[in-house]
Amino acid sequence: MAGRRALWIGVVVVIAIVIIAAAYFAYLAPKPVPGPKRFTIASGWVVGVYYPVAGAMSRIIYEHVPGMSLTVESSGASVANAKLIGSGAADFAILQNDIAYYAYNGILMFEGAPIKNMRGIAILYPEHIQIVARADAGIKSVSDLKGKRVAVGPLGSGTEVNARQILEVYGLTFDDLGKAERLSAEEASSYLKDGRVDAAFFTVGVGAAAISDVALLTPITLVPIEEAKIEALRAKYPYYFREVIPAGSYKGVDKDVVTVAVYATLVCRGELSTDDVYTFTKAIFEHISTLHAAHARAKAISLEKAIIAMPIPLHPGAEKYYREKGVLKG
Repeated sequence: MAGRRALWIGVVVVIAIVIIAAAYFAYLAPKPVPGPKRFTIASGWVVGVYYPVAGAMSRIIYEHVPGMSLTVESSGASVANAKLIGSGAADFAILQNDIAYYAYNGILMFEGAPIKNMRGIAILYPEHIQIVARADAGIKSVSDLKGKRVAVGPLGSGTEVNARQILEVYGLTFDDLGKAERLSAEEASSYLKDGRVDAAFFTVGVGAAAISDVALLTPITLVPIEEAKIEALRAKYPYYFREVIPAGSYKGVDKDVVTVAVYATLVCRGELSTDDVYTFTKAIFEHISTLHAAHARAKAISLEKAIIAMPIPLHPGAEKYYREKGVLKG
C-alpha cells in the first residue's frame, strides 16, 4: 500500500512540474523579439543617380522605422528593375516613368508580358535625356549624329528607347548611324573618353558622374533638341517634358541646353501590404532632407509633385498617405 501511495505521489509531482513548466514557457518566459521586416529596392548603376537616392531611402528606413529594413541592390536600371518587380525579386524599385508605362501595359520591350503587379509610390525628379558629344566630333544637332558612332544605351533599356524615339522625330533610325553601340552608362562614359564613340545618349539626372567624369578629361558638347522637335515628340509620346540642362552643370558647358526629360519614379510590388507601403511613403517624405542631401538631382523631389505624370496605378498605401496630406483629393 505504501509503495502504491509513493508511486501516485511521484506521478502527481511529475504532472505538477510539467504544468508549472508549461505555464512558465507560455506566460513567463521572455518572448522572442521579432526581427525587422526586410525589403529590397532595385536601383541602378553606381555611377548614376538611382543608387545614391535608393541609399538615402535605406538610411531613412534604418534610422526612423525600427520594424523595417531596406537593402539597396545595384541593377541594370529601368527595364531590369521592372522585371525584378514582376518576378518578386525586388520589393521596391526606381525606374523611368515611360518604362513603367510600357511594363504595366505590356508594350514595346514588354510585349506580351505585362507587369500588372507594379504599383506607383512617387514621382521623384526629371531624368534629362542628355546627348553628350565629344567636342572634336563636330556634332551640333541631333541630325549630325547621322554616320557617327553613337552609344544608345543597353539593348532593351530605357535609354535605348529614348534614343530611338528622339532620332525618329529627326527622320533617323539606328541604321542611319555609323554604328549604334549598346553600352551601359559607365561603358559609354569610358568609350567617350578614349574616342571609341563620337556621342552617347544618357537618360540620367543632371550632374551624373557618368557625364561629369567625361567632361573632366575630354572637351564635350551637349546636343540640344529643337523646340519643334520637342513638340513632335510630345505629341506622340506625352510622358516626355521639355527641360533645360543649366549652364555650368558640367565642365565646359557654359550655356543652358534645351532637351527633354522623363521622370524617375518610385514603384513597388502590388502585393506589399497597405500598412507597409504607407509607413515607407510617410517616412520618405517626412525625412525628405536626407533624400535632398543624397544627390543634387534629388533636391527636385517634393511631396507637391509626387503624383504628377504617374503612369500606373498608385499603391493603396501611398494613396492613403497622399489623401492624408491633401495631395490626392476626391
